[in-house]
Amino acid sequence: MKMKQIAAAALIGLATLGASAQTAQEANIRKLVESRLGEGAKVDSITKTPYSGLYEVRIGTDILYTDAKADYLFVGRVLDAKTHQDYTKARIDEISKIKFSDLPFESALKTVKGNGKRVIAVFEDPNCGYCKRFRQTLSEMDNVTVYTFMYNILSEDSAVKSKNVWCSADKSKAWDDWMLNGKAAPTAPANCATPNDKIFELGRKLKITGTPTIFFTDGTRVPGAIDQKALEAKLATIK
Repeated sequence: MKMKQIAAAALIGLATLGASAQTAQEANIRKLVESRLGEGAKVDSITKTPYSGLYEVRIGTDILYTDAKADYLFVGRVLDAKTHQDYTKARIDEISKIKFSDLPFESALKTVKGNGKRVIAVFEDPNCGYCKRFRQTLSEMDNVTVYTFMYNILSEDSAVKSKNVWCSADKSKAWDDWMLNGKAAPTAPANCATPNDKIFELGRKLKITGTPTIFFTDGTRVPGAIDQKALEAKLATIK
């Protein structure tokens, strides 16, 4: 075997050993963190970060940090002191992404304004004050397509109000009448089927914990109502 081949094989071997050692250490940290978080705690992943020897602890879409011995848990955001880049937010945005085209659009209210080229999906509850505020923002925008998923999580009658809207002749108008003007939709027939349960399960699967939650075609999400300036700025970043 030539010297170059020997050297290459040695480097591969060292890399493999290094990767195995790191994997073992991450598995050990996971075990320690779970035991210290308490019974039932489930850590989805442990990843060594490139900053300060910290390890990222991911639990769902939540990010914590720990040291190599799992003696400490750090809750908060890691910022680059020079550039002010928020590394934690970037990671949360990454792991919270969805495949936009997989959303069940047939179970959403569709509103098209202008050319409709800019597309968003929003999960809203009919009893959500922040959703009503965001709906006002949408009413002032043009050239957008909005898919609204009625996600009933706030009150017992949220599902009733959503059913009344879904069973209206003009669903989108009935939703806007309620959200913008407080005009309730007519009572739905008892035999009118709705996607309420389906959307509730989807929201849980996507780990949506509050309304409104906005999804963009690049898969990213924004929890909470944002103003028109912020929404326009976000849409401008999407090709």
